[in-house]
Amino acid sequence: MTYPERFSNLPAYAWPRLRALLDVHEPGGDPINMTIGEPRHPFPAFVSDVLAASVGEFAKYPTNEGAPELLAAICGWVTRRYAVDITPDRVLVLNGTREGLYNAAMALCPETKNGEQPVVLLPNPFYQVYAIAALSVNAEPVMVPATAQTGHLPDYASVDPDILDRTTIAYICSPANPQGAVATREYWATLIGLAEKHHFKIFADECYSEIYRDTPPMGALEAAADTGCDPERIVAFHSLSKRSNLPGLRSGFVVSGPNNTREMRQLRAYAGAPLPLPIQRVSTRVWSDEDHVIANREMYQDKFNDADEIFKGINSYTSPEAGFFLWLPVEDGEQAALKLWQDTGVRVLPGAYLSRPDPSGDPGTGFIRVALVAPKTETQRGLTQICDCLYT
Repeated sequence: MTYPERFSNLPAYAWPRLRALLDVHEPGGDPINMTIGEPRHPFPAFVSDVLAASVGEFAKYPTNEGAPELLAAICGWVTRRYAVDITPDRVLVLNGTREGLYNAAMALCPETKNGEQPVVLLPNPFYQVYAIAALSVNAEPVMVPATAQTGHLPDYASVDPDILDRTTIAYICSPANPQGAVATREYWATLIGLAEKHHFKIFADECYSEIYRDTPPMGALEAAADTGCDPERIVAFHSLSKRSNLPGLRSGFVVSGPNNTREMRQLRAYAGAPLPLPIQRVSTRVWSDEDHVIANREMYQDKFNDADEIFKGINSYTSPEAGFFLWLPVEDGEQAALKLWQDTGVRVLPGAYLSRPDPSGDPGTGFIRVALVAPKTETQRGLTQICDCLYT
């Protein structure tokens, strides 16, 4: 199958679709952008000093897998966060996790499984890099609904065993984008059991792990230690974008078993771009500091409390467990987004731009995604206008 044929069925990317929907109309008020998950809280004050002190290292080629100091900082953070000890040979530093979520599939997905085309499982709705990664390795993407009926996480245990036998990778996002659902200990145990039985890898996208209401979400590495599973089954991705309000730093990491990590490092050596050393120096310091993370989380908790108060009379409203999105039910996501823009100037993302139709319908059509990333006052104003425009 050629490149054009393989990608011909992909819908347009979310942001061009949104611009085509909204930008031909004038906003009905002062614009408030609540579409993209780009944090706008302040990043740590020390970032500028660390970057300035290391700027001369832009003159050096960076190490492929990550500087020893950064790998040590990441290992230390994993131990503090998940009570799991890992060694640097299990870590690869990333130019943001989107790179890793794509390239890990390139490095780790076999060309066939049991003599057949491999399958990559992904939740529906989903982060679109999951689908493009599956298609890039000539796997069949199988989208599994993540709806209220399944706790807004994909019920991979319900997938046909014949498909599971062809599965090589299962993507899971916890806390979930867009719904904010969190995988429980039981959920992880079930998924790991499936992976062990059917011999596939779990790609755990945990970029929102540090933004939660009360209880820190359990992570894939923690669950793997609980169950005693083969560490090669788990490929976990983390980022500084949301945790530390540094989306433009493009800094994250992936951790897995040593064999998986070796394969990913080899692909990076031939086809990837290692993280510049000044960025690695900043990342080392940021992963080692937790005070700014606590302050950041408190700001999100405050905004979620505001959302709960604003929408408290709306029966269809569900308060998310974690992340920084609201997944608001509406009759039609595109119509709701257009009405909001034309009536109020509030800009949100139709849920269908993050999902695909399946035989039971499209799990994103009846929703809008609202990002709570703006400062508190602006967020309050936007949420109030959404409630008044769509629900009262």
